[in-house]
Amino acid sequence: MKTTLNISDPVMAALRREAAKRGCTMSELVETALRRLLESKPAPTELPPLPGFHGGGALIDIADREALYDAMDEYDSKMGR
Repeated sequence: MKTTLNISDPVMAALRREAAKRGCTMSELVETALRRLLESKPAPTELPPLPGFHGGGALIDIADREALYDAMDEYDSKMGR
């Protein structure tokens, strides 16, 4: 089908150069670009919910400095430090 489009001079010049570089007509290049633009895109699929995790709560009150130091010392002794 033949049609008329208004294309700015800079875009037309770039189109002309690109078509020559690719060895095709400007019409072929425009049609290829339009086909790619208008291709149907798949509908976004809904993702499944992320798995939940229950950590079981805190083992010590980190605001209690002595309890924190005791826990760190206990950990170090278990790790052989």
